[in-house]
Amino acid sequence: MNKERRKAIAKARDMVAEALSLVEVARDDEQEAFDCMPENLQQSERGDMIEENIQALEETIGALEGAFDEVEDI
Repeated sequence: MNKERRKAIAKARDMVAEALSLVEVARDDEQEAFDCMPENLQQSERGDMIEENIQALEETIGALEGAFDEVEDI
C-alpha cells in the first residue's frame, strides 16, 4: 500500500471515530432525557420512542465500532 492510500485510510478511520463520538453523545443525551422523565412519562408513547432511539443509537455505535476495527486492521 502506498503512502497516498495509507493517508486516505487514516482519514477514513478518523472520520469513523468522529462519527462514533457524535453518535455516543446523541445516545447519552437521549438516555439522560429518558432518565430525567417522571416514571409515568417513561411508560408513555414518548418514553417508548426515546427508548427506541437509544436502542437504534446503540446499534449504530456497534456498527461504527466494527467499522473502526476493520479500518484499523488494514
